[in-house]
Amino acid sequence: MSKTLVILGSTGSIGEQALDVARKNGYVVKALAAGKNIKKLEAQAREFLPEQIAVSDNEAAKELKIKLADTNIRVLSSEEGVCEVASLKADIVLNAIVGIAGLKPTLAAINAKNDIALANKETLVTAGDLVNAEAKKNNVKIIPVDSEHSAIFQSLQGVPQGALSKIILTASGGPFWGKTKEELKNVTVAEALNHPNWSMGSKITIDSATLMNKGLEVIEAVHLFGVKPDDIEVLVHRQSILHSAVELSDGAVIGQMGTPDMRLPIEYAITYPQRGGMCCDRLHLADIGTLTFAKPDREAFPCLDICVNAI
Repeated sequence: MSKTLVILGSTGSIGEQALDVARKNGYVVKALAAGKNIKKLEAQAREFLPEQIAVSDNEAAKELKIKLADTNIRVLSSEEGVCEVASLKADIVLNAIVGIAGLKPTLAAINAKNDIALANKETLVTAGDLVNAEAKKNNVKIIPVDSEHSAIFQSLQGVPQGALSKIILTASGGPFWGKTKEELKNVTVAEALNHPNWSMGSKITIDSATLMNKGLEVIEAVHLFGVKPDDIEVLVHRQSILHSAVELSDGAVIGQMGTPDMRLPIEYAITYPQRGGMCCDRLHLADIGTLTFAKPDREAFPCLDICVNAI
């Protein structure tokens, strides 16, 4: 399956895993964008030979331009440069930029009529109505890359319109699950960054430790799937095997399971509506043994309700 990709946020955790998917499947990487990790960007550029690279940091862009002077790669700079590469025609633009900086490139890609593989949840958290309106106007698909939203998206394939009753959004609980509010007062940053199941960037790992990330995912789900906050149930699932599920009008529950590996939802977003090759380890349920579910402790982890109240 031949695919052309633009990867925004290529030096971060999701960006690197997206490049791994591209590497294994032989996809063409037309453009990259990142912040100022020039050493990593240069290595990516020399391996994938994109047409363009955008570096949001102007000084870092100058440095990279010198380092890549022996290539034909065009190096752009600043937010405008990132938006320009997002507008480059490709089969899909994967946005893995961290934070609100991902919003303008998402809109630029949509206005260029590029489909979006969205790993930048802040795009929808801050401007979901605007982004959805632009996507509809330009007939652009927004395919979620977050493991939970990808699971919901996958579970809804073939479900008749109007049959969705409830979204079941799972959370690992992070490294501090089971601790009381009092016990959380003295935890360290190092402890917060020690996620039990997932290998992620530092911001999302910290947000996971406080359940802030799950709250943001509630907001994201409202915009992605057109549901009300009351139609979303958050459950703590420590094993991170059931990535999320949907309950239908007849009471049936359909979910997506797999090993906790972000390459699976990344590849699905790129290959949708087809399925790609084997990009990660197979799931062996007998080795897992037991799957558990619990309601979140909203007193010890108040960030979840702060987000729910916001939406």
